[in-house]
Amino acid sequence: MDIKQLWLNAQDLWGTLDDHPLLHSSLALVVLLVVALLLGRVARYLILHAVKLLGRQPSLHWLNDLRHNKVFHRLAQMTPPLVIQFGLHLVPNLNKTSTLFIGNVALAFTILFQVLALSALLNALLDIYARTEHARTRSIKGYVQLAKMVLFVFGAIIIIATLIDRSPLLLLSGLGAMSAVILLVYKDTLLSFVASVQLTSNDMLRVGDWIEMPQVGASGDVVDITLHTVKVQNFDKTIVSIPTWRLMSESFKNWRGMQASGGRRIKRSLFIDANAVRFLRDDEEVRMTQVHLLTDYIGRKQAELKAWNEAQGHSAQLSTNRRRMTNLGTFRAYALAYLKSHPDIQPNMTCMVRQMQATAQGVPLEIYCFTRTTVWVDYERIQGDIFDYLLAVLPEFGLSLYQQPSGNDLRASLFPAKQDSRAVEFLEN
Repeated sequence: MDIKQLWLNAQDLWGTLDDHPLLHSSLALVVLLVVALLLGRVARYLILHAVKLLGRQPSLHWLNDLRHNKVFHRLAQMTPPLVIQFGLHLVPNLNKTSTLFIGNVALAFTILFQVLALSALLNALLDIYARTEHARTRSIKGYVQLAKMVLFVFGAIIIIATLIDRSPLLLLSGLGAMSAVILLVYKDTLLSFVASVQLTSNDMLRVGDWIEMPQVGASGDVVDITLHTVKVQNFDKTIVSIPTWRLMSESFKNWRGMQASGGRRIKRSLFIDANAVRFLRDDEEVRMTQVHLLTDYIGRKQAELKAWNEAQGHSAQLSTNRRRMTNLGTFRAYALAYLKSHPDIQPNMTCMVRQMQATAQGVPLEIYCFTRTTVWVDYERIQGDIFDYLLAVLPEFGLSLYQQPSGNDLRASLFPAKQDSRAVEFLEN
């Protein structure tokens, strides 16, 4: 049987379908659907292949972001419903109701893939923005999420209106009566959006900022800012998700100012034993003049005190009427000179050693200064080195640090003989 005979038989078979209009239209719809799917596959291959070739050019590298987020994939998916819409008039014996229904369903799928394509486009734009310098300081993820939410809501309204063959304005007018319900359902979303706008516009929070919010257990770096939540990675590598609106309704500490200033504050006290505070003897003053950091201070202080005491006349012969240097004041001057000469202390920021109000734990001597670095590890090292040295140099001034007595101290004071015998026994063994 040749090809010509096959073609004639096919024409005869197709002609007999005129006697069965329902079967005729059904087969035509199946053929239209198969053709639409095949054209969709072809369109998808051509579009993706062309975009892949164009994306290799440096000036069009942004096309790769669109391709990875399936923007062109969604656009290619619009081909089958478009083919069905424009090919329905070719289907024979199809009544008006069926044509309207199938056309509306195809149009609804077209709108659905358009909405998905726009959503993918927003994701691609977010990826492109993430590579810019502004992304380090300002996050737009919240705005993108809000835009996608609005897009899906209006897309759903248009799709429903298309399926029921009504104007979308009728559905939108019904939303006015549901506004109270919508406000109740999306209360957190609206609050988070307003908070996100305020945080971004006032530059109160950026990705990478170190923030502290003890009420939610957050103390770490901000790693993500979205519409509903702000993710904070604590220093123990745990993740805390904070509702965005809470950052506006409650207080939090942002350490960005410290990091931008170039110096981190040291504020810690040495609790000096009050029983060790006394006047300096003459031989101690002479010895202190040999200390390089105290030479100028001792000379200036001795001249000041000598002039004051001479002005008092004979009354200065009484010790209580004379002004003298104390070991605590001298140590305070030494600590200040030590900080100012320290290579890791910021000279352009506040630096002082101040005596606080005496407490039951001793006399607090507060060290207040700023390091040259804000790196946490280096900051702790510098702070530790400073206090190690100051603790070690205290005895040189006849001072000691207050320390609450332990159980061994109490036993040693109550039973000194027993402690001594145990020490002797230990040494003999």
